[in-house]
Amino acid sequence: MKVKVINSSSIKTRERIKKAFALLIKEKQVLEKITVTDLVKKADITRSAFYTHYDNIYQVAQDLQNETFDILQNNINILRSMNNTDLYFDEIIKYLKENEEIYSLIFSSDTPLYFTNKLSKMINQSLYAVLVDKNIKNLELNLSFFIDGSISLIIKHYRGEINYSLDKINNYMKDTFKILFLN
Repeated sequence: MKVKVINSSSIKTRERIKKAFALLIKEKQVLEKITVTDLVKKADITRSAFYTHYDNIYQVAQDLQNETFDILQNNINILRSMNNTDLYFDEIIKYLKENEEIYSLIFSSDTPLYFTNKLSKMINQSLYAVLVDKNIKNLELNLSFFIDGSISLIIKHYRGEINYSLDKINNYMKDTFKILFLN
């Protein structure tokens, strides 16, 4: 992020940019088709306001990815304690709910493939580091199954392909995690 001083105005502008970006992703289906001109029109901001916060469209996409990755990394210590895995999943779902409009738009397009692959690898590495000493049979296979399945359920929720709330998906993920890794 380019802005040096974070204030309520810069936070609102960044949120407008991210929301407009998500709308354009849904409309255009491909990141490469989005221009700064498209984005500033959709966000109803000036080009200089955009460039105060970002150098290009790809930085907006990177910013959205980093926010997601940060919430997962910041909560990995909760998971490391292994006595409160539910809290880890609750924090992730809380973040997704707080940003539901943006993720609903992003996940309804074809763009999430790169993002979800990167997300899957990051979560896999984090969980593997936490679980590797637990002597879990088929750890790598179970991690891949659990992570890819969980991400798929969340994407299907946002695309309206399944009729389950984020809370229901969260409870299912927590129960499945316990069965696969804590029994």
